[in-house]
Amino acid sequence: MIQYTLRRLIASIPVLFGILLVTFALGRSVPGDPCKAILGERASQATCEEFIKTRGLDRSIPEQFAIYMRDVTRGDLGNSIKFSRPVMDIIIERMPLTIELSLAALILAVLVGVPLGIISAIRRNSPIDVGTMLFANIGVSIPVFFLGLMLAYLFAVMLADTPFHLPPSGRLPAGVTSTPFYELWGWENNGEGIWQNLQIFLGNLYIFNAIITGDWTLLKAAIRHLILPSVALSTIPMAIIARMTRSSMLEVLGLDYIRTARAKGLNFRQVTFKHALRNALLPVVTIVGLQLGALLGGAVLTETIFGLAGVGRTLFEAITGRDYPIVQAFTLVIAIIFVAANLIVDISYAYLDPRIKLD
Repeated sequence: MIQYTLRRLIASIPVLFGILLVTFALGRSVPGDPCKAILGERASQATCEEFIKTRGLDRSIPEQFAIYMRDVTRGDLGNSIKFSRPVMDIIIERMPLTIELSLAALILAVLVGVPLGIISAIRRNSPIDVGTMLFANIGVSIPVFFLGLMLAYLFAVMLADTPFHLPPSGRLPAGVTSTPFYELWGWENNGEGIWQNLQIFLGNLYIFNAIITGDWTLLKAAIRHLILPSVALSTIPMAIIARMTRSSMLEVLGLDYIRTARAKGLNFRQVTFKHALRNALLPVVTIVGLQLGALLGGAVLTETIFGLAGVGRTLFEAITGRDYPIVQAFTLVIAIIFVAANLIVDISYAYLDPRIKLD
C-alpha cells in the first residue's frame, strides 16, 4: 500500500508539471492586454509599459515560465496582478468556500443518487425505475444558472414568510460573524509560515470553525446559506451517480454468484446490500472521485448566481482580467486536489474488493 501510494505520488509530478505548462501557455496566448483589462482602455502607453515591466511581463515566455517554476518549487505562487496581493492569501481566503460548497454538493449527490440508482435497478422497468431515470435526465439537462435562479426565487421570494425561507445569496447573514478558532484560543500570534496559513485556511471553513468552537448560531447560518447553492450544484453529479449506480447494479445482479446466493436461501437484503452493492460500488466510487474535481473547477455559475466569492468566481474574474498568477495558482491547487481524490479512489478499491492488490 505504501509503495503504491509513493509510486502514484511520484507519477503525479509530471502530470502537475504538464498542467502548469499548458495553463501557462494558454493563459498568455489568449488575446488581450493585462494592463488594459485592469487599468482600463484609457491607460496611457507609458503607464502600460511601466505596469508590464514591474510585473515581469516584458520578459520572454520561456523566461517567465522558468522564473515561475523556480518560485513554485519554493512555495511562492506569486502576486496577483489585479489585487497586488500574494496569490497564496487569496487562495486561503476563497478556497474554503468552494471546498465547503463542493463537499456539500457531493455529499448530497451521493446520498440521493446512490439510493435512487439502487431502487431503480431493483425495480427495473417499473414506474419507479422510469420516474427515477426521468428525474436523472432532467437533472443532467437543466442548466445550473436556470435552476439556481428558480431555487432562489422559490425559497427566497415565494416562501419568504414561511419556515421554508432560505437566503438567496451571500455566505452569512448580517449580524453574524465568524471568529476564527485560533483567535478564540489565543493562537493567532503563535504560528508563522505554513502553520499560520493552515490556521487561517481552517478558520475560513465556517462550518468546521463553528463546530470546533461550539458556535451553533454560526453553524445554522452557514448551513442555511449553503443549502440552495449546494442543491443547484449537486443536480448534475446526482443524476450521473444515479445512472451509474443503476447500470452497475443491474450488471452485478445478473452475475452467477448472485444467483447462487439466492439459491442458497439468502434473504433480499443480504443479496442486495452485502453481495451486490459492494461490487457495484467500484465504478460509482470512480465517478464520485471525478465529480469532486469537476465540482471544484465548475462552480463558476453557482457562485456567481448566489453571490459567493469562491474559486469559480475568482477564476472567472482572473481570466477576464488576464491575472495570470491567480489562474495558474488556482489551476494548480485544483489539479492537486483532483490527483489526491483519484489516489483515494484507487486505494478504496482494495477495501471494496479484496481481490484487488494495489502493490
